[in-house]
Amino acid sequence: MGDRFDWNFLIDSFQKAKKYSPDFVVYTGDFVNHGNAEEREDLKKVLHHAVLGKLGTFGILGNHDYGTDWSEADVAENVCRIAENSGMKMLRNDQEESHGLHFIGFEDLWSPNFAPETVMGNYDPSKANIILCHNPDACDLNIWNGYRGWILSGHTHGGQCRIPGIITPLVPVKNRNYISGEVNLQDGRMLYINRALGHSFQVRFMVRPEITVFTLTQS
Repeated sequence: MGDRFDWNFLIDSFQKAKKYSPDFVVYTGDFVNHGNAEEREDLKKVLHHAVLGKLGTFGILGNHDYGTDWSEADVAENVCRIAENSGMKMLRNDQEESHGLHFIGFEDLWSPNFAPETVMGNYDPSKANIILCHNPDACDLNIWNGYRGWILSGHTHGGQCRIPGIITPLVPVKNRNYISGEVNLQDGRMLYINRALGHSFQVRFMVRPEITVFTLTQS
């Protein structure tokens, strides 16, 4: 949410996504741009139309959800409250099991509350785990405790504008391999970076907004 684009686009996108009738829905952070009072009121309006899973809906915070310098805890608390009032279960270095799937959610890497060891120290590797982690740079930290499975991220917006093979997009990550889409981390972890629906500025080129649909199968 912000004042740099028409957020009715988000509501329209939610209406289209509802047609998939998903069992689970996850939101991987950056609900707001600055997190001021106006944005929070707009967020309430948009999340009134949020896509919810038939079995469960989970969310995590991104860096923007912490306001100025990613350090305003009161902004994060307000964003969480709005998201939870809309039907999400917010995971903040926490885990929750729902109908056979075990969701683990990290606080944002740049936030003052990033503490994944509080949840990764006691997760059960025998369960069907899915980790929500806003900033994919966290994948390169020594925090995973042998985790094997999927990690769902956002943060990059895919660079928003790029010419494939010619111009490297400007992305807010240290690891330049973390732009968008599926990344095999070569150690049993699979990362997926969503290009996001919103944007700081309403400018995209060769980087379309995205809602990702996964089909889960039992092996």
